[in-house]
Amino acid sequence: MAREQLQVLDALDVAKTQWYHFTAIIIAGMGFFTDAYDLFCISLVSKLLGRIYYHVDGAAKPGTLPPNVSAAVNGVAFCGTLAGQLFFGWLGDKMGRKRVYGMTLMLMCICSVASGLSFGKEPKSVMATLCFFRFWLGFGIGGDYPLSATIMSEYANKKTRGAFIAAVFAMQGFGILAGGIFAIFISAAFDARFNAPTYEVDPIASTIPQADYVWRIILMVGALPAALTYYWRMKMPETARYTALVAKNAKQAAADMSKVLQVDIEAEQQKVEQIADVPANSFGLFSKEFLSRHGLHLLGTTSTWFLLDIAFYSQNLFQKDIFSAIGWIPPAKTMNAIQEVYRIARAQTLIALCSTVPGYWFTVALIDKMGRFSIQLLGFSMMTVFMFALAIPYNHWTHKDNRIGFVVMYSLTFFFANFGPNATTFVVPAEIFPARLRSTCHGISAASGKLGAMVGAFGFLYLAQNQDKAKADAGYPAGIGVRNSLLLLGGVNLLGTICTFLVPESKGKSLEEMSGGSVSV
Repeated sequence: MAREQLQVLDALDVAKTQWYHFTAIIIAGMGFFTDAYDLFCISLVSKLLGRIYYHVDGAAKPGTLPPNVSAAVNGVAFCGTLAGQLFFGWLGDKMGRKRVYGMTLMLMCICSVASGLSFGKEPKSVMATLCFFRFWLGFGIGGDYPLSATIMSEYANKKTRGAFIAAVFAMQGFGILAGGIFAIFISAAFDARFNAPTYEVDPIASTIPQADYVWRIILMVGALPAALTYYWRMKMPETARYTALVAKNAKQAAADMSKVLQVDIEAEQQKVEQIADVPANSFGLFSKEFLSRHGLHLLGTTSTWFLLDIAFYSQNLFQKDIFSAIGWIPPAKTMNAIQEVYRIARAQTLIALCSTVPGYWFTVALIDKMGRFSIQLLGFSMMTVFMFALAIPYNHWTHKDNRIGFVVMYSLTFFFANFGPNATTFVVPAEIFPARLRSTCHGISAASGKLGAMVGAFGFLYLAQNQDKAKADAGYPAGIGVRNSLLLLGGVNLLGTICTFLVPESKGKSLEEMSGGSVSV
């Protein structure tokens, strides 16, 4: 029995790379640019928040955020993102990708601006406001994951689909870079204008009153790139796969794609109804049919994303402390508040420039040649190797002469996260599930990843503390130390390598082939 595609889907699968593909990458990618900027910029300003709101008179070191406040400020956006991924993923399959897409963007714009505003001047009220709006900011960001991936996969041709979806995700790298560069400019400008003494010279004067504007400006600027693409998001037509296969409106799908592809496409309403009548094209998420066809696939996408994000976000969040330990950032008391923001931003920008951004674009260049499976396997394997190489001789890396070697190894771990599972775990769930469940399944996979991010961010904030309580950060219990934390992360990456074998290869196949959703005629 021959498997025959709808003409409109076939036209999309075989379409040459055209201008509309790049437009879709930019429109969806700017959402990810904003996502990354908003999620990662908090790590640039958290030390500054500690100095402004938690200063202790007579203390030898500048004020820092108490552990519970630090965990809330850094992690509340993850909680929002997880909820948003599940909710908007489900809504994208119910209402259509395009209708929900505008909602997530508006939420991101409003909450970016609002997170820089505070009700009251007391530390408690400032942190409560910040956490409230960052939760809802995360909620909007969460929606962007399944919707951007699904829209791009449904617009792309099968030959270069992996590169297009990966390119959307790669805009994250530029978002992290932009956050760092903007923080460098703002902090340099404020430091030049208000020349403050270091903390050890004058603890009070080292944090100028105007420092309160610095963190607010950095957070609020995140609204700009999202706002700029709102108009174009609203002008994008609904994807043909949703219109034809889920909304069952062949005429509309053909009309939309005729405009986009600039070819005549026949509306095949009868064939659309035939597809809908095939029992294999109507099973739900909680059915035995889904479990037997896609259960292992969903387990593969959720477990690999979960394990990756434990490693990825734990690195990102104790990055500042690693930089301090190896001497890239001098002791806090030798800087004023603004200089500390500058140093942290400079270090984060260097890492993004040297390893994060190149890693993403290596994936874009090679994903449709090497395939998703090979890149993910290579990435997890190399992350495992580098984590153990950092952990086993950890004392060797802490000596002054070996610092550059440590940074190179650390950068390579990041490079293989991005030229590896950080990109592929985003691409694959958008390709292997049926159209009516695609956005939902991507949302579930992404939410699993954010659960891993929370384990990485919160768990390792405590685990990486010194084993001697006297040497641990103020307010934290004794942990297992950085060396043991890195060993544990090596084990996590090894598990990720094993779970990769549950994920199917989708290179060069149509979405309907992967999900078993073609019609037999």
